[in-house]
Amino acid sequence: MIASPSIFRRNNIKIAGNLESTKTMVFGHGFGTDQRIWGKIVPAFSENYRIVLYDNVGAGKSDLDCFIPEKYRSLDAYADDLQEICSALQLKDAVFVGHSVSGMIGLLAALNVPGLFSEMVLIGASPRYLNDKNYVGGFHQAELDSLYFQMRANYVEWVGGFSKVAMRNDHKPDLSKEFEDSLLSLRPDISLEVAKSIFQSDFRLILKFVENKVLILQAQKDIAVPQEVAEYLHARIKDSKLVMVNAEGHYPHVSAPEEVIAAIQDFLAL
Repeated sequence: MIASPSIFRRNNIKIAGNLESTKTMVFGHGFGTDQRIWGKIVPAFSENYRIVLYDNVGAGKSDLDCFIPEKYRSLDAYADDLQEICSALQLKDAVFVGHSVSGMIGLLAALNVPGLFSEMVLIGASPRYLNDKNYVGGFHQAELDSLYFQMRANYVEWVGGFSKVAMRNDHKPDLSKEFEDSLLSLRPDISLEVAKSIFQSDFRLILKFVENKVLILQAQKDIAVPQEVAEYLHARIKDSKLVMVNAEGHYPHVSAPEEVIAAIQDFLAL
């Protein structure tokens, strides 16, 4: 598989695992993190799958010169990037694992390019974060406006608080510290723009068109995605399975990797 050097540089693409395998797993990270977040998950699949890791533009070691705020205010731009990555690597019928925002990014790419993915795993994903009539998203607009204000006013202070409530697992403070360091590695202006593009998005209407087999993984006490959202996804994606992971917070693949690995393995074995 040979991809354009510009795409490799733009998204810091890394290929690992069993390079001879005909089966590929693509991992997409969530807000405030980069491809390193999958470090506890990837080894469990490296023997049987070729692994594709990448950073969304604006995160990790992606090419920050490629981050154009006007372009990336829509998650469609990230989906376009994912499609380009998969096209350059000549992927089809791959397994996609997406955390948080990358769950919706993956669904968009799958709808745009049928056959790109076979099975899909969505961890803590949400089609809409704002509450609406007969819909619980988890946030009111005033709460999000306050979040944006805090990020602008004192990014470091905001990171210190957000990292703890998002990761939870107070008995494992090293986890929230790692997430805090990851958030602090981001340019504050890019972090704010990405947060807005995520929290103001609404992709509820695309769910009924999803044809892939989908595993929805939901943790307890997720500040960003309440359980009602996972149930909403499950009810509207026709070939989906919902598994409540025995973990707390928005990052179960970090705090409870064994639970996440077991759920994915069971799903892929069906």
